Amino acid sequence: MPGARGIAAALRSVIIFAVVVIFAVLPFPAEDFRATGWLLVPALLPAAAVLVRRRVPFVALGASLVCAVVLAFAGVVSPSALLAAAFSCYALVDLRGRLVGVVGVLAAAVVAFLSNGLAMGGDLFDSAALQFVLSLLLAGALGDAARSRREFVAVMTERAERAEQSRDDEARRRVMEERVRIARDLHDVVAHQISVISLNAGVASSALESKPERAREALTTIRSASRTVLADIGGLMSLLRADDVDDPFDLRPQHGLADLGALVERFEDVGLRIDLRRADDTVTMSPASDHVAYLVVQEGLTNAHKHGAEGRVVVTVRAVDDALALTVANPLDPSVVPPSSSGHGLRGLRERVSAVRGDVAVESTGEEFVLSVHLPTNGRRVRG
Repeated sequence: MPGARGIAAALRSVIIFAVVVIFAVLPFPAEDFRATGWLLVPALLPAAAVLVRRRVPFVALGASLVCAVVLAFAGVVSPSALLAAAFSCYALVDLRGRLVGVVGVLAAAVVAFLSNGLAMGGDLFDSAALQFVLSLLLAGALGDAARSRREFVAVMTERAERAEQSRDDEARRRVMEERVRIARDLHDVVAHQISVISLNAGVASSALESKPERAREALTTIRSASRTVLADIGGLMSLLRADDVDDPFDLRPQHGLADLGALVERFEDVGLRIDLRRADDTVTMSPASDHVAYLVVQEGLTNAHKHGAEGRVVVTVRAVDDALALTVANPLDPSVVPPSSSGHGLRGLRERVSAVRGDVAVESTGEEFVLSVHLPTNGRRVRG
């Protein structure tokens, strides 16, 4: 493209050069417009000036006007010099801007007007001579139009490029946000499965000699949990490492409250006694809020399993006005440090709940740990 533009510019310059030369040697009927003898020299010099009009428009315009004035003192109106001045006016406004260009064009028009009057014996308003003055003004207007159009195209191109860049940045930002959410979910998946493995390892160790069948069941559960957590970690990590994610939701765990039964069964299999109190009359929720509600219960059960006492926990799910209230409460073992509200699990849970405009409250009385979460709903109640 740059080479093609250069060839086109050179071709235009050759055509303009030829036009100026033709106007210099053309035998006009009126002697006032015909340069002969030595006057052909100042009549042909503007042809050379137009070749440098794009690089030094002021020089090209000045040289053309000087030739026009010289010929005017000889009593000749030079069409070639004034035509070259018009081409130079176009380049001047196009390249140097509107303010500088307008000043240059007006000065050139005044010089051409006075020099033509001098050549015409004092007739400043000869119609033939005034045509060349008007051609200078028209050339300046066309140059300004070309400059304005070029600037408009440049602005629109820049806006389009910025818009494209903004779309790319937004897409990358969304992918990064999604990967952060995936990393948070990774904590929940690993914490739950490791808790299962830890508890069953203890059961297998204590029952290895006295109850081999019980130990075998525990080892089977450990094997299953290990495979599950390895598969989850592998899938999530491969997604986090990916440079291009077409659909990041494909590998994300997207459980909801409908999966609470399976979640409770998994924790009960490792010895946790769960009292699930779920009202029949609940409210409908968005998929995002439904997934967050599931993660709240999973985080609460994981903390109860790791830090709780007596192996029991109470989970309450109920509708309160236009919100869903989730409560996970479990006794605390005084010898075990209770979960900190600033820990990674609860901190990540707070961020997820905040993302769906919910609220989290953590209360530890020394004897009981209570995790309470309120999630917004669409307000429409359905029978569970």
